Amino acid sequence: MGTDTGIPDHPHNNSELCEPAIQLYAESLRRGRLPRADVAAAPCLIEMALLHPDPRDTTMLCPAAPSVALTHLLQPLTRDVFEQVRRSAALVDSLAPLAAIASEDPNLSITVLEGKKLIDSALQEAAAGAHTEVLTAQPGGHRSPAQINQGLANGLAAVSRGARLRHIYQHPARYSAPVKDYLERMPSGQVEVRTMELTIDRLIIFDHAVAFIPATADREVALQIRHPALVRYLVQVYEVLWAQATPITEHLQTATPGAPVTAVQLSIARLLVEGHHDEAVARKLGFSVRTCRTHIAKLMQILDATSRTHLGALLVQSGIAGPTRT
Repeated sequence: MGTDTGIPDHPHNNSELCEPAIQLYAESLRRGRLPRADVAAAPCLIEMALLHPDPRDTTMLCPAAPSVALTHLLQPLTRDVFEQVRRSAALVDSLAPLAAIASEDPNLSITVLEGKKLIDSALQEAAAGAHTEVLTAQPGGHRSPAQINQGLANGLAAVSRGARLRHIYQHPARYSAPVKDYLERMPSGQVEVRTMELTIDRLIIFDHAVAFIPATADREVALQIRHPALVRYLVQVYEVLWAQATPITEHLQTATPGAPVTAVQLSIARLLVEGHHDEAVARKLGFSVRTCRTHIAKLMQILDATSRTHLGALLVQSGIAGPTRT
């Protein structure tokens, strides 16, 4: 809809200059004034006070000096900027003092990481910032080449800044080629490895400051923990496991001197005597059910057992499995 001055609707925002308006304004500066009729296609020139009526001739329009026009047009924008700054400062003044209160909430020190890519990225970032010590407990005996390569990259990043590395694996890791390759590729004296029969789920701690644990059984979700009390507790758990584990450089003891039963088979025997099925034994010791049954077959051969029931009785009688746990 047109105005009562006869100026047609303007096709854009009043705070903008269209191309015709810029050309007409430049022409008015060169000529000193323009006929009002020539400006009908660019009413923004009048709306933004770039052109004003000539007091000597109402049919003509004179241009305002560019510096004066710029100052006039910038005033509302400057007020808006100052208002945004004022509101931002008010928010900072209101919320910043609450940061100290929020930092005491342990929930804010636990971050949920979902997805392998995000978890690996967080681990790499923590490893890159480690300067003193990295502690890991890895259940299972087999480490895939991909896991070893990622562990090697993270470990080298930490070692490059003088950090010490300690790893706890389960006994089958002693016979893992990828684990042996990892130890050979790490700098001598910077890494200690121990193994044990059973261990907790995955646990990684950097500099006694940040810990990572799985949040789901499939390990697709992890928790990143920074709360000092929780990290301190996890470090204590790790130290208990470390004290019970056997250095990988030491031979594992068999049931009795000269007995043909390996340490892994000894672990299997103890779990069988406790009543665990093959699947549970394999899961606890960190290898496949097929590998577990191969070891059980060897136990049956060593003890000359004719059945699984007979094997259980012979394990108890022989004392190989030791006393059952209560």
